[in-house]
Amino acid sequence: MGKEGEREKFLEAYDAWADAIFRHCYFRVSDKELAKDLVQETYSRAWAYLADGGVVENFRAFLYRIANNLIIDNSRKKKALSLDALMDEGFAPAANPTNSEAAIMGHDALRLVRSLDEKYREVIIMRYIDDLTPKEIAAVLEEKENVISVRLHRGLKKVKVLLEAEAQKSEKRK
Repeated sequence: MGKEGEREKFLEAYDAWADAIFRHCYFRVSDKELAKDLVQETYSRAWAYLADGGVVENFRAFLYRIANNLIIDNSRKKKALSLDALMDEGFAPAANPTNSEAAIMGHDALRLVRSLDEKYREVIIMRYIDDLTPKEIAAVLEEKENVISVRLHRGLKKVKVLLEAEAQKSEKRK
């Protein structure tokens, strides 16, 4: 592929997935500016790879793999305050959900997902927040598709158990 073909493929990838990569990064790091920086670095590294003659078969999975590696690198460098920690300290982001009950249930579900082991949390986020297929998740994480499917199943089962336990606690309080 020539320089113009690389440029075109890169621009198409940016248009197609920049917003999704940003949402993925933001959900994982809970910091808007850091998420923007991670997206910028993701595309910078992707461009450098293409410019060096690299070939990418699945650009979406390639971008998510770069973004995930950057997120992991960042978390190793410093442990930033999470949104949950800020909320525990009294910070509440301004939000006007149209359906407050759904927003509360969604927040509870996200809280439970965030409490899972990283291997389950990561695949659930990629599948249900980022809307990646198990095959794409497998490419991002460099795992077999079957492994990803098993992790999704087990992770969702753990969330269900946690939800049921919380419902039982709530019933006992009544």
